[in-house]
Amino acid sequence: MGNLEGLYKQSPTWLQNAMVSSYGTYWRWARFSGSYKQHEDGYRLRESFDLPGWQQYQQQQLKGLLSICVRHVPYYRQNWSLRQVKLAAENGQLEGIPFLEKDAIRANADQFLRQDQKPFPNFRFHTSGTTGTPIDCTYSLSELRNSMALREVRSANWAGVSFRLPRATFSGRMAEPDPDSKGPYYRYNAAERQVYFSAFHLRPDTARDYVEALHRHKVQWMTGYAVSYYLLAKFILDQKIQVPPLKAIITTSEKLTLEMRRVMQDAYHCRVYQEYSTVENALFASECELGRLHVSPDAAVVEILRPDGCQCEAGEVGEVVTTCLMRTYQPLVRFRLGDLASWDPQPCPCGRSMPVIQEVVGRIEDVVIGSDGRQMVRFHGIFVDQPHVIEGQIIQETLSTIMVKVVPTANFNGDDVQDIIHRVQQRMGHEVHVQVECVNEIPRTASGKFQAVISKVPS
Repeated sequence: MGNLEGLYKQSPTWLQNAMVSSYGTYWRWARFSGSYKQHEDGYRLRESFDLPGWQQYQQQQLKGLLSICVRHVPYYRQNWSLRQVKLAAENGQLEGIPFLEKDAIRANADQFLRQDQKPFPNFRFHTSGTTGTPIDCTYSLSELRNSMALREVRSANWAGVSFRLPRATFSGRMAEPDPDSKGPYYRYNAAERQVYFSAFHLRPDTARDYVEALHRHKVQWMTGYAVSYYLLAKFILDQKIQVPPLKAIITTSEKLTLEMRRVMQDAYHCRVYQEYSTVENALFASECELGRLHVSPDAAVVEILRPDGCQCEAGEVGEVVTTCLMRTYQPLVRFRLGDLASWDPQPCPCGRSMPVIQEVVGRIEDVVIGSDGRQMVRFHGIFVDQPHVIEGQIIQETLSTIMVKVVPTANFNGDDVQDIIHRVQQRMGHEVHVQVECVNEIPRTASGKFQAVISKVPS
């Protein structure tokens, strides 16, 4: 546990809010200053591109990106050794370039950093580890601003909102560090008028406290974990809780089903939009005003492929493979996300010449249920910053029993076991029994993935 995290955990709520606001002041500068406006203008301008315009833009960006990989990125210099692969890279062609597996990045993420640049500051983020173990992602300052400009223009603005408006967020942040807290179950970032909800205290008897935060801070829209907003929506409808007027909900991190969308729109009385992206910014897709999920071609080249590597026809489900165009400091080329999706055969009547995804298959995780009724998602976040865990899986056997399976490194020891137990109990309460089991491997599904979270408790 870092010194700041320890100080935050021991501080009273008012001081935690002050710390969150100070943190928010820094991040507002990091994300929305400098080159941010230039990136924002670029996304608005390119939105009017026709199909040939998009093809020309992608080809130019792809050729430049692959040239960087060949010349300046250690991993690609070492692994793109065949002449035809390097030739394809120089010519801006993806065919012939091998797929990039997540394990290669996990093994040494720094091997993907270009050597001709040393950006300062840079920002390191962790993926949520839906296939067990997080990936380290490093952004330059300009890339961070680029990613926020994309979300503002193609996600928030399409939904009729903005990051400049008061908002609420469900994410993996441990906003309330006390698992036995009596509330409040959020912290307030005054610098950005943002409510950070705890995803780990949501249960029927706390739902009114969550909604009260929306009233108190005049929240106009919400974004974050789809399942958390869905669970809160069910509690709102069951208890007939009055929700303040909201402009939109933008869900992330999990697939938004038709049933989830219906329940949320009934509870929040506003449109619900889906965003499909990754921490790596390997791709970005967002819903337009007509509810169609558009891929942003200036964010990534997205391929949907059959098992033999051929392109899928529209309407045919295949594996999502992406080449990120908006991050060149840690470039990812032909990156296998592990997701399945299909292209929509029908163009969108909104008029944008941007590809439309018909369906994203998967990304709904099992919900871990606390003994007091709280329902938690993204629970595999306990493996973030666990250097001695290669892969991990959480299995909820009963309301009071959690099994954690880990594939350990040689340095895994009793301190790591206690840290895992502490992290689980911090989220669920100290009465929960946690068993940590070291295993040689975690079984995969037929598609080569394994579930990071499994709950055997009826929802």
